[in-house]
Amino acid sequence: VQLQASGGGLVQAGGSLKLSCLVSGIYFRNVGMAWYRQAPGKQRDLVATITGGDRTDYADSVKGRFTISRDNTQDMMYLQMNSLKPEDTAVYYCNVHHTDWWGQGTLVTVSS
Repeated sequence: VQLQASGGGLVQAGGSLKLSCLVSGIYFRNVGMAWYRQAPGKQRDLVATITGGDRTDYADSVKGRFTISRDNTQDMMYLQMNSLKPEDTAVYYCNVHHTDWWGQGTLVTVSS
């Protein structure tokens, strides 16, 4: 199983970014997926999840600003991030939920 995350970058506060995660080696449409993030010096935290049936859930800190989605025809997962804040700065990881299959991480930096 391989996960490849992309889309990170530098953005000003209030801006937007869209992260992508390409998944291979697994029957994608059957599995739940998740985005996590890890800020410098902090633990890795759950940001958002999406089930195989498209049920979503979000950390309180990103509700109303971030949207998780998936395209089962492309084996892709996305994280649309709007109204970004400096505290959103972190390395973002995609994950097959409840497994040890992780992407390599993509850095998001939000400047004030």
